[in-house]
Amino acid sequence: MAKRMKKKKTAKKKAVRKKKVSRPVAADLLVELGTEELPPKSLLRLSQAFAEEVFNGLNNAGLVSESANAPQGFAAPRRLAVRVPQVLLRQPDRDQERRGPALQAAFDANGNPSKAAEGFARSCGTGVEKLDRLKTDKGEWLVFRERQKGEPASKLIPEILDQALRALPIAKRMRWSDLEAEFLRPVHWLVLLHGDKVVPAEVLSVKSGRESRGHRFHNPKAVKLRNAGEYESKLKKAFVVADFESRRQRIHDGAVKLATKAGGKAVIDANLLDEVTSLVEWPEPLLAGFEDKYLDVPAEALITTMQDNQKYFPVVNKRGKLLPHFITVANIRSKQKKKVQQGNERVIRARFSDAEFFWNNDRKIKLESRVERLKDVVFHNKLGTLHDKAERVSKLAVIVAEELGSDVSAAQRAGMLAKADLMSGMVGEFPELQGIMGCYYAAHDGEPDEIAAAMEDQYLPRFAGDRLPKTRTGNALAVADKLDTIVGIFSTGEVPTGDKDPFALRRAALGVLRIVIENKLDLNLWTLLRSAAVHFTEHDATALSTTIYDFMMDRLRAYYVDAGVKRDVFEAVLACRPEHPLDFDGRVRAVQAVQKLKEAESLAAANKRISNILKQAGDLDWDHVSKELLQDEHEIKLAARISEMQTVVEPMFAAADYTAAMKRLATLRPEVDNFFDHVMVMVDEEAVRDNRLAVLQGLRKLFLRVADLSRLQE
Repeated sequence: MAKRMKKKKTAKKKAVRKKKVSRPVAADLLVELGTEELPPKSLLRLSQAFAEEVFNGLNNAGLVSESANAPQGFAAPRRLAVRVPQVLLRQPDRDQERRGPALQAAFDANGNPSKAAEGFARSCGTGVEKLDRLKTDKGEWLVFRERQKGEPASKLIPEILDQALRALPIAKRMRWSDLEAEFLRPVHWLVLLHGDKVVPAEVLSVKSGRESRGHRFHNPKAVKLRNAGEYESKLKKAFVVADFESRRQRIHDGAVKLATKAGGKAVIDANLLDEVTSLVEWPEPLLAGFEDKYLDVPAEALITTMQDNQKYFPVVNKRGKLLPHFITVANIRSKQKKKVQQGNERVIRARFSDAEFFWNNDRKIKLESRVERLKDVVFHNKLGTLHDKAERVSKLAVIVAEELGSDVSAAQRAGMLAKADLMSGMVGEFPELQGIMGCYYAAHDGEPDEIAAAMEDQYLPRFAGDRLPKTRTGNALAVADKLDTIVGIFSTGEVPTGDKDPFALRRAALGVLRIVIENKLDLNLWTLLRSAAVHFTEHDATALSTTIYDFMMDRLRAYYVDAGVKRDVFEAVLACRPEHPLDFDGRVRAVQAVQKLKEAESLAAANKRISNILKQAGDLDWDHVSKELLQDEHEIKLAARISEMQTVVEPMFAAADYTAAMKRLATLRPEVDNFFDHVMVMVDEEAVRDNRLAVLQGLRKLFLRVADLSRLQE
């Protein structure tokens, strides 16, 4: 009896023990790829792409739990990692269905299976008699159904990881040692943990394990991970802040605190902050300084040196004036911070000494005297020297200034001086300062403020969202310079293709359009293109201008799409091919306003109908409406209203008040609807038919003064 009781207790204990050790159905997956130092400017983009590709691969394989949160990416100079929560240990079983041949092709008249049916059954690993039937409203087919057993995650993850790595946006991959593996940088270790289990794999010639690496100097030993969940905490103890955003915030907050301590404000450029974050594993911001004498050098030169060359954060006062301080970010926790600080100060002092020398030396020679030296520098082997370009830009700037009603002589002078600072020592050392130094040197030479400011304005906007020129001469010079480059390069046949645009012509085109539209300049783009094209006499100026106009309209389309304007609105305006971008913008705003009216859909439909009728009739010119031939009361009313409306909206068109004009034209809707409801246009009597076509053409011409509403989606 006692023996039996003991056996029962033992069995009960085993059952309890078995229940306690039952495996979960899902666990966090950690992937870490350890490499040599990755390119800092692309690290964040790589990390985001890596996390996305791994997650998508797992999701497509059915391994991501429905309750799982988004994946978390990690990025540091020597590692790319991602942790995906609640990855299933095994794929769920899935029902598979394959459709075979139609029933009529699957059996002959005697009910015997055809070769098609037998072949399909064979490909499914079964017999024809075991196939099911699928009946739909389109017919009946043979179908094979089976329950497909899910694969274990450990079998699928290596291939998913391999595909994710191949899909990363890497322009050029490298090989190392004598291995066949290719990646952005040599790979040294791979962590692949599903919960607390290592997923066996070999990726990029490295076998997976659970050992990561700490800071290169503070903790160079292996960091053993028990499970995916302790990744961040274990690395932090090893002096690695694995999370990019945490590192970024630590640098930002440290720089702000140190700058405040110095009585100023840190200049923290977002792109530079990302780059510095990508350079360090354990960020330690430090405040350093330089001698006051260097503040006599233009601040832009000092800031460029600090940001671009040394990856420092400058410090300014409340008024934005540069202070003799900067913030550097060390990648170690040093016990001798003073030495780190002094080392950085020695480096920046040498750079500032160069800038000071160039600044003092360049001012010994007037900017004007450097123009002649532009003849020695080739702008393009088919377009001549920089001096040739300066002469073309100067002439085109005069034409732009005339259209704007601004100072023509200032535009001509600015055009000739525009590229002279490229011959200065400062710009030779710091190319990023072109235009900026021209502004300083022109002002030092006593040039008018308008001309000096234009030296910098010519390069604006430098990038999407950048500021625009402020002066009239600056506007003229910026437009002229960019159009000369676009037209000149197009004349050589080196037009942008796909994602290749070596001369940044798309950016230049968008820059011109932004300047004209956002600064509200009433410039005729077509005229300016023709004026620029005549300098390249080996080409047909009209054909070249047409090609470039279409190219610029493509950029304008992208500009409006980014601004939230619907494509059909843009196309409706483009159909009228306005020559003034500012006028184009006014028409876009007018069509957007009309779309909000209750008459919009009816007017769009009517314009489509009118367009189709006129096209079917041959698109002839029926410009005269004869009152004697108007028969139906509805066509009489419409013709009268069109005549009346022409008088009303003509002053609005003249004033480019397109919104007001379109709203008035929208009041024609009742007469237009009644016309189409009661009047047959294409009657047999030719005179009456042509007269009705003339009525419709008159109406269409009114709308076409703004846009082709027939292109709007209903």
